[in-house]
Amino acid sequence: MPEAILPPTTAGIYPARFSDSYAPGRRTLLIALAIFLLTGLALRTNNLAAESLSEDELNKLQTVAEYRAEGLTGRNGEHPFLMKGLQTMSIFAAEKWNAAASMGWKIPDEAALRFPTALFGTLTALLIFFLVNELFGPAIALISAALWAVDPNAIGFDRIAKEDSFLLFFFLLANIFWLRGQSRAERGACDWQRYIWPAAVGFGAMLASKYLVHLFAVSIAYFEIFVGVSDRWRFGKARWIKFYALLGISFVIFNPTILLPETWRQMLLFSGEKRIVHDAYEFAGTLYRNQISLWLAGVPWTFYYVFVLVKTPLLTLLCFFLGIPHLFRRKLGDGRFFIFFWAFMWFVPFTFLGGKFTRYFVVVEPLVLLTAAIGVYFSAKWLADRLPRASLRRRRALVWSFPLILIAAALGASLSAAPFYRLYHNPLTTGFYFPHDEFYDTSTRQIVAEIASRARPGATVANETPYLFEYYGRQTGRADLVYVSLSDKSKIADLAAGDFIVAARGRRYFSNDAYLQYLESFAAPSAEIRIGRVTSAKIYQLDEATAARIRELAK
Repeated sequence: MPEAILPPTTAGIYPARFSDSYAPGRRTLLIALAIFLLTGLALRTNNLAAESLSEDELNKLQTVAEYRAEGLTGRNGEHPFLMKGLQTMSIFAAEKWNAAASMGWKIPDEAALRFPTALFGTLTALLIFFLVNELFGPAIALISAALWAVDPNAIGFDRIAKEDSFLLFFFLLANIFWLRGQSRAERGACDWQRYIWPAAVGFGAMLASKYLVHLFAVSIAYFEIFVGVSDRWRFGKARWIKFYALLGISFVIFNPTILLPETWRQMLLFSGEKRIVHDAYEFAGTLYRNQISLWLAGVPWTFYYVFVLVKTPLLTLLCFFLGIPHLFRRKLGDGRFFIFFWAFMWFVPFTFLGGKFTRYFVVVEPLVLLTAAIGVYFSAKWLADRLPRASLRRRRALVWSFPLILIAAALGASLSAAPFYRLYHNPLTTGFYFPHDEFYDTSTRQIVAEIASRARPGATVANETPYLFEYYGRQTGRADLVYVSLSDKSKIADLAAGDFIVAARGRRYFSNDAYLQYLESFAAPSAEIRIGRVTSAKIYQLDEATAARIRELAK
């Protein structure tokens, strides 16, 4: 049995944990973790190609193709290499599988590209368990891990080929070693330093997943508040030099493209906001400029708080609010300070920065689920402790019935939205507050197929992701169709009868809003594309009058 899942000690200043007579035994922990991991993997990988590639994901697929054709390049260099390296291996393995399974089940490119994210997202549940066990013990750790495995937001984030899930994975992995080193030091163990070096490697992999350097400050801030109280967990200057050297070496190993000049050019373009393609983000039905440098003049500061309120399953949300007061009580232990720094280092900058996407929230989604786990567990303990005449066995059964109900409710919410988990919203709202991230080009494949079956030879298709449409267009055999950007006025001015405009959910911008409002009010769509019970796109085939009006609006 790994030491990390043993019941916590109360020795030393770290951690001052609460005593827990209801904690599960080792065998129960192992069985439960195995069940939740398998469930999480099934939810994340089932029908993984149900959604079309997004524009961002197509960039990753093309980068993988370039790596394989030319070796490492600076393409897509504004993002680190680690995830793209794993995607390259996944695509290669899928091709080998498909070649061997000539008449059997084949793996689509969409599934192969997303599989590394789904796998690492699944394993994140295990890391959440180990980290939370270090902070608060095995009971809350198990509930937190289970919620991550079945939560619709966590699953939805892990089913897209983006870097944020890898960032979270290695953030957790590094801090498991970091906190284990501290707990060993405070217990007087002489071997605590051996945990610090794998932590350095983990931090290097974290930075090779996404360039959010300030997350490292969570661990450093936590270190600083404790070295002022105890000398046991203290580094000398030589050890700090070795730590940062190991971190830097691992960063380069996991992100070798950082050595290419083209990567730095792409990073400078990205950081200078010269890679912004679209001029707005639709939040709660209103368009906002979506640039980091706009600060409070960009996407509203309420963005992520609204996300929690409308996207979190109701029972999880209730337990989250119940758990918040416990974070400020000393009986929870000193590990809560790590949670405070984690929340502070993420929410403060991302609240006020003007550029936002919901997928950024993946880094702190565990905090919502962890707090919900605290809320449900302490509520159940409070009730069980007021039944002194009941046997320990019955009180333990009562305590664990509450988390099981919570986990089952979260699983039910996910199943109700499957396989389009990001479309989930709780009963507090009936609409979509974040259409760009909720729909995320999910039906482009179906849109292109529908247009290909209707279009005259050489027809023009105006949309907001022309390169993505071209990718799926090649699969239909209609190489004659021309795809142009709906935001390019010069191209829209040439539209004629028989051409198409695609109004895709989540692709509304200042630059195309006039066209979309006109079509919604005065034109009937030729076809509607639906995912489940939700309309994800409307296709308009222009007649003479509609084309003339669109050309006039483009002037």
